Amino acid sequence: MSGKRRCRMHGGAQGSGAPQGEANGRYRDGLRTKEAAALRAEVRRLQLSTRDLLGALSGA
Repeated sequence: MSGKRRCRMHGGAQGSGAPQGEANGRYRDGLRTKEAAALRAEVRRLQLSTRDLLGALSGA
């Protein structure tokens, strides 16, 4: 809601809600953190680029 401090539908102020990460009581192992997701994406990108490189070398 532009120009307002509270959501018209939910009533929560911006920034309210449960704490992030280990401060939240339901935090368990960190598997779903932003950092873990970024690491998995980087590994996936490296795997794909390695597969492309190996394909180019074997096809040459």
